[in-house]
Formats: sequence, structure tokens, C-alpha cells
Amino acid sequence: MLSTGLPQGAVPKLERPGPLRERVYEALLELITTRALQPGQHLVESELAGHLGVSRQPVREALQRLNTEGWVDLRPAQGAFVHEPTEEEADQLLSVRMLLEAEAARLAAANADSDGIAALEGLVTQGLTAVASDDVDAAVALNARFHAKIMELAGNAVLAELAAQVDRRVRWYYTPVARLRGRQSWSEHRDLIAAIADHDEQRATQLMREHTEHTRRSYHERAKS
Repeated sequence: MLSTGLPQGAVPKLERPGPLRERVYEALLELITTRALQPGQHLVESELAGHLGVSRQPVREALQRLNTEGWVDLRPAQGAFVHEPTEEEADQLLSVRMLLEAEAARLAAANADSDGIAALEGLVTQGLTAVASDDVDAAVALNARFHAKIMELAGNAVLAELAAQVDRRVRWYYTPVARLRGRQSWSEHRDLIAAIADHDEQRATQLMREHTEHTRRSYHERAKS
């Protein structure tokens, strides 16, 4: 284990072809959103560069961009640290997510076909398997895919674009409560599928509101414990 907290071999070295600066940024952002790099963790340029197999320059540029976007804090004379989200930040983000997801559920109920329903059911099956195996990373990824599928079924490109802007931060906040939410979250997903399959727009909207509210409350309860 290196001082950055990343297991040896956990981060693949980046291939040289292509926009290296962008790929370093994406790699670091993924490590932050999955919490391989924890909130508050010190980010040492030389060590990150070694993990990724690049020079320090693209790492430095990526950290500056991540700072601008609120993922990293650059502290004078101390260096870079993964941002520690405040309760207010989390609450605002998860409240916006609730509005977007509720509208997506309504539109999905209006538009979804049998193939879309089958895809959602398949994701629930995989999600329950991940929960049973206590595979938090897989559960978080599958949860994101489930919600993205509902957004896709909604068929509203503007709504999808807005949702994509908050998706990574939602994953960031959801990861710490994934184990806590566990099977209950996937049970709520099944109820959502039933409402969407019945083309019950009102119920799908209400269930999604309740579902996202449960996640928001779980995040705050975890922070207080």
C-alpha cells in the first residue's frame, strides 16, 4: 500500500496515444468518485504520476482542473487534498437529483416498452447478486446503470444531459451508504419497475421521490453516526 492509499496494481497505467491530459483527469476523477481516493486524502503528484505511468505535469494539470470543479482542494504550502463534501453540499445535490430522477421515472412510465422493462429487471437481478456477495463497488456501479437506464427510457435528451452532470457526484455520495441501503434499495427498484411497467406515471414519480429521499436521509444519518 502506497501513501496515497491505492493498492499496488489497482490503477492501470495509461496508454500514451490520445489526449493524455484528459485521460489522467478521467482516471483521477474515477478514483475519487469510487472513493479509492478518500475525502480528505492528501494527493501527492509524484506518487499519482507513478501509479498512472505518466510525468507529473499532466497530473498537476488534472489536479488544477479537479480543484476548479470542486473535487480537489489546493491548499497553500500543503498541496492537494480530495475535497470533503459538507452536509449542505450533499443535501443540495441529492435534492436536485430527486427532481431529475422523479421526472425521469414519470417519463419512463409513459414511454417504456417491454425491452426496457426487461433491461431494468436484469439490472435488479445483478444488483441483488452484488449485495448478496457484499460487492459494494459492483452494487454502486449497477445502481448507477439502473438509474441511467430509467433516464434513457424517459427519452428526454435535455433531462439526460442535466442528469449526467450530477451523476458522478451522486455516485460519490451513494458509495458510503451502499452497504447500508443494501437489499432495501433494490427492493425499491423492483417497485419502480412495476409502476413503470404499468405505465403508472403518478406512482412511478412518487416511488422515485421516496427512493431518492431514502438515500438522502441515509447519507445524513451515516454522517451523524
